[in-house]
Amino acid sequence: MARVPAIAVTAVNRVRKSPQILTRRHRRTRRPAPAPALELVQQPSPWVRALGLVAVVLLGAWLGLLIVGNVRVPVGPMNTTMTLRPSLSGGTKINVSPLGALELNTHHAPVRLDVNVDQLDPTRAQALVDHPERLSGLQDEVVHDVEHGTLDLALRSCVAVVAGATALGLAVYRRPRRALAAGGTALALLMASGASAYATWNKDAVLEPKYSGLLSSAPSLVGNARNIVTEFDVYQKELARLVTNVTKLYDVTSTLPAYQPDPTTIRVLHVSDIHLNPASWKIIASLVAQYKVDVIVDTGDTMDHGTAAENGFLDPIASLGAPYVWVRGNHDSHVTQRYLERMKNVHVLDEGRAETVAGLRFAGLGDPQFTPDRSTVTGADQSEELAGAQLAAALNDQKAAGTPVDVAMIHEPSAARGVDGTVPLVLCGHLHHEGDEILKYGTRLRMEGSTGGSGLRALEHKYPAPVEASVLYFDRDSRRLQAWDSIKLGGLGETTAEVTRHLPKENRPGAAPSPSGSATPGRPSPSPSGS
Repeated sequence: MARVPAIAVTAVNRVRKSPQILTRRHRRTRRPAPAPALELVQQPSPWVRALGLVAVVLLGAWLGLLIVGNVRVPVGPMNTTMTLRPSLSGGTKINVSPLGALELNTHHAPVRLDVNVDQLDPTRAQALVDHPERLSGLQDEVVHDVEHGTLDLALRSCVAVVAGATALGLAVYRRPRRALAAGGTALALLMASGASAYATWNKDAVLEPKYSGLLSSAPSLVGNARNIVTEFDVYQKELARLVTNVTKLYDVTSTLPAYQPDPTTIRVLHVSDIHLNPASWKIIASLVAQYKVDVIVDTGDTMDHGTAAENGFLDPIASLGAPYVWVRGNHDSHVTQRYLERMKNVHVLDEGRAETVAGLRFAGLGDPQFTPDRSTVTGADQSEELAGAQLAAALNDQKAAGTPVDVAMIHEPSAARGVDGTVPLVLCGHLHHEGDEILKYGTRLRMEGSTGGSGLRALEHKYPAPVEASVLYFDRDSRRLQAWDSIKLGGLGETTAEVTRHLPKENRPGAAPSPSGSATPGRPSPSPSGS
């Protein structure tokens, strides 16, 4: 009986130890993998993610508008470009380069409508001239063109905004769903902007425009916008005259008497006082082609205020078809002069510097005054006399060096008189009318009128200033002036054209031969022509 408890105790002990043995054996056969380490990553807040999405949407929408969001729209006889731009104040801005801009408070929205007036279409303008009855419906045509262009611009802007925001969203997030969310948000913002513009549209904004640039003088020249609205029939007639004049101005310059060039002559086109009139470049280019001009000389006041914003007006000079020799006028700044000095085929003369162009030697001096506001400067007469004396000294130095100057150039006639006796011919401008005079010591003074019809000043007087230029003929051997043609085109509202031949006394029939033995130029058709 004593052995039974001992056996029982042994069995119980083995049962108690068996789980521990099994556990040790299981641990020896299979070791568990180490527990993964836990890392804490801070997720961005919803506000930060929302701000990032808004930034992507705005930047993508702006890039889309910048790349493809513009529409070329013909409005009446003009070609325009309409564009939507992001803005804090909204409104409409009409850019008339290089004259300035017109701002209208048409609406309040985060987008602004920009309208750039590119150019006058001669074909549509000619159609209005040939069919004056169409002018009665010109207002309705303009309204229709603007509405059509605005609708086209709205559709294209929607596509540009959505595409730009979606593309940028895909590039930033690399998830199609987030990219589509960016595009949808951009579309929603644009539609909200359109609704805001529609709700705040002010149809009377045209009555209170804000002018900038050279257009700031427009109210004093053509009346305020309220008068244009209340007296539209009067302005409609003036529009007809203006369109007719511009169109026929191009026509008469292309049909002027053609000069048959003589190989013994050098042909110089003298222009002056363009005063920022863009029509002048077409007139000059036409004269260069018609008269086979060798060189163009400009005696200043090409600009009106001499600002850097006006510099783009000078770009057509490079394509006029002849070298361009220029001196500064009192409306031209040193900013203007430096811009021209960098242009190819332009020869800027100042400080009495001389250059030989097309076989003639020119020397010139810029105007010592800069008075774009037409102010009177104390001591102006003395400064012009000093400028004339400075140019005369430079001409004498050239003669002493064995390189005499054939033509001197300066803007003011009072300064030009100071070179009398030092050069055969001096050219000037400034007074906006043509003149010719033999000075006391034999120098001929040729003063040119305004090739720009006095620019914006064409409306200041009772009668508009004509557009004037001259073609000078020089003997190639003696380099002396043999004859000149004065060309005069009617100014604003007039469509006349005259060409008059002038001969110096020594070259007139029956006169004694010139000591230089120079020959007369070829025979153009100098009879005046008008339309």
